[in-house]
Amino acid sequence: MIDVIVVGAGPTGLMLASELRLHGVSTLVLDREPEPTPYVRALGLHVRSIELLEARGLLERFLAQGTRHPLGGFFAGISGPAPRDLDTAHGYVLGIPQTVTDRLLAEHAAELGAQIRRGCGLVGLRQDDDGVQAELTDGIRVAARWLVGCDGGRSTVRRLSGIDFPGEPSRIDTLLGEMKVDAPAEEVAAVTAEVRRTEFRFGLMPVGDGLYRVLVPADDVADDRGTPPTLDEVKDQLRVFAGTDFGVHSPRWLSRFGDATRLADPYRVGRVLLAGDAAHIHPPVGGQGLNLGLQDAVNLGWKLAADVAGWAPDGLVDSYAAERRPVAADVLENTRAQMVLISSGPGPEAVRGLIGELMEIDGVSRYLTEKITAISVRYDLGDGHPLLGRRLRDVPLHRHGRLYGLMHAGRGLLLDQTGDLAVGWWEDRVDHVVDTSDELDSRDLPAVLLRPDEHVAWVGEDQTDLLRALPTWFGSDAGA
Repeated sequence: MIDVIVVGAGPTGLMLASELRLHGVSTLVLDREPEPTPYVRALGLHVRSIELLEARGLLERFLAQGTRHPLGGFFAGISGPAPRDLDTAHGYVLGIPQTVTDRLLAEHAAELGAQIRRGCGLVGLRQDDDGVQAELTDGIRVAARWLVGCDGGRSTVRRLSGIDFPGEPSRIDTLLGEMKVDAPAEEVAAVTAEVRRTEFRFGLMPVGDGLYRVLVPADDVADDRGTPPTLDEVKDQLRVFAGTDFGVHSPRWLSRFGDATRLADPYRVGRVLLAGDAAHIHPPVGGQGLNLGLQDAVNLGWKLAADVAGWAPDGLVDSYAAERRPVAADVLENTRAQMVLISSGPGPEAVRGLIGELMEIDGVSRYLTEKITAISVRYDLGDGHPLLGRRLRDVPLHRHGRLYGLMHAGRGLLLDQTGDLAVGWWEDRVDHVVDTSDELDSRDLPAVLLRPDEHVAWVGEDQTDLLRALPTWFGSDAGA
């Protein structure tokens, strides 16, 4: 029996597979497509995702393939100053095509020993209290302890599990694709800039190999969401909004997306869970979708691994939905707001102007930036220190380099600035590091217990209090 089947070899599924393999969990990744998609569906990584890559020792690979861009201007495309002294060591957006992100994550998952089986989809599943039986397109049945659907907005796993997907259907459609453009680059840039003064769902951007990424509002909402538009539809809409079709031709791919917002209810049925777009869909404004899925994966991975290992405390796996579903709901809300702001018409334009003025205030800019980049996420871990439930940023340490450099194995970590504490029986799950940082006041943070996802589970200096906190996230003591 395999420990975990992950359905979907996109960023969420590959990140989840890697997190599971860090703990020795046997993992099979299935994807119905025979090859990774060559299409660039997402274009960048936000701060929190960048931090997660740093915490797993992957960031340098991504930096070598991407471009750093300054923060600011990605809330509904409204330009504004980046907030001062943002609480992160990585205050930038990393521009990197999703095709590259997929490749790097697939390489990492394979290095760790995950099985990735492409051209093999899921057609049926049944489960009992002990596990899941998955029926594949090749007729093979595979048994697993858990199955996680990371298979996108039209998730087969969600459908087969009978999980509801309530929300609002699309009211507008946008056409998207990559294609050749005959018009001179200067003309394309000038016309695009003029159109985008009033229509923010429009754009032509070079993506290499002589191709442009083309974005233009559709004429109406498609009845069949799975049917791509034709090149003639794209040309017609370009002429409507720009007065020219730029001589577009030879599309490599064509697609459409809407402004539907849906949130799975529940995230878990028995031994089947959902993550990424299988659990939540929303308009792509703000570039949050891929990032939200990566963060789902890191929250879920260590919890499933704990269950497989047999030491997960009661409710640990269910804490995934309790923590991540509200985060997804908040993303749905902010994308709804952004879609209103990018609408055409005097009302939305007036509100955009007002928001632009407010974003000149550092506190407003900080609030919106932290929301989009997910560094303001706080899980409800009860009352206590202001950092409880929040992630602790990567900080330099006096003897051990940087904090996130100590978390590559995906284990818990006790950063002990007192030198007086011990993790006792939990040393097989929690690393104990005695060190100090100039960026952490030892009077306010004498010691910090971090979960594998860098979120703060405990702050204090009392050994007895620490021993009460450890079982909540790392199970009963190993000697019991």
